[in-house]
Amino acid sequence: MTLLNHRAEGSSSAPPLLLGPSLGTSYALWDDVAPELSGTHRVVRWDLPGHGGSPAGLIGAGATVADLAGLVLALADSLGIERFAYAGVSLGGAVGLHLAVHHPQRLSSLAVICSSAHFNGSTPWEERAALVRREGLAGLAENADARWFAGDFTVPRLVQDHRDADPDAYAACCDALAAFDLRDRLAEIAVPTLLVGGREDPATPPAHLREIADAVPGATLVELPGASHLAPAQCPEAVLTALRAHVGQEARRGMAVRREVLGDAHVDRAQDRQTPFTARFQDFISRYAWGEIWTDPTLSRRERSMITLTALVAHGHYDELAMHVRAARRNGLTPQEIGAVLLQTAVYCGVPAANSAFATAQRVLAEEDTP
Repeated sequence: MTLLNHRAEGSSSAPPLLLGPSLGTSYALWDDVAPELSGTHRVVRWDLPGHGGSPAGLIGAGATVADLAGLVLALADSLGIERFAYAGVSLGGAVGLHLAVHHPQRLSSLAVICSSAHFNGSTPWEERAALVRREGLAGLAENADARWFAGDFTVPRLVQDHRDADPDAYAACCDALAAFDLRDRLAEIAVPTLLVGGREDPATPPAHLREIADAVPGATLVELPGASHLAPAQCPEAVLTALRAHVGQEARRGMAVRREVLGDAHVDRAQDRQTPFTARFQDFISRYAWGEIWTDPTLSRRERSMITLTALVAHGHYDELAMHVRAARRNGLTPQEIGAVLLQTAVYCGVPAANSAFATAQRVLAEEDTP
């Protein structure tokens, strides 16, 4: 299968973050942001069809944002990425909104930058698509700076990307923008959502971001003074600050869940024992195990406790088992249900393993009954 051209940065074991571009640009839009984010994330930035290094034939006339979202998911699948944080600019932001509505199980968080839930109706985009199919992109590229940047700022690489884009693929992206309108679905978005608007943006003014922020439960809105449509290029430090705070929420959310499941006393002891040597591991646990896996709504906490107990018995991790017997009680399992789980492990993990597990669980449950 032909995939979107992309660039991956950061450790393959870090939490993944996909970055989407604006119409007419390449993944170079993220040049001043992606390397910094790659210190804590596996950053994957991609090119639209016919832009940068992506083949033009990936989409055709009448394309939709759903088609582009499908290409992004195919890219994630090819990289072995099941769930990811996502940030996108303009058309890339529209792709993120589509994913959040139609594929929420794939996203851990969403950042929509200088974008909209609609793009001022279909007519302007239909006219632009017709113009590009007729005359190419040279004319549009001449006034790219005025559409993209505030003041006399420019990024020659991005303007050249605009000139070099495939006209048919660019026009197909215009078709996608013409047909896009998710305003009636915004309230369904349940992933943590950040909106970033540029105060000087003529294409998607801050009012468009406010409209999304008002509709998406719990959304955060940041407006950047002096920023126009391509904020990651014109104001990279401000965008980086907002994104770092947003994608770092997995660790904070994970710590809250960790405390709910394991109890404050256990987590406090773990934190007290933390050293510079173990700090990254503790962050990894909070961010990945508790911030992404235990917060995934596909399974209930009761179900996750039963799976965890079984896995710990299978590997003979009885100290961890004691901790998770306590966690299972917090997650609503009765002593009888815990016993049934351990009895099941006798069949599939072996009687000696289950024997040790019953001894551990009995001790923990007895402690619970002790006044």
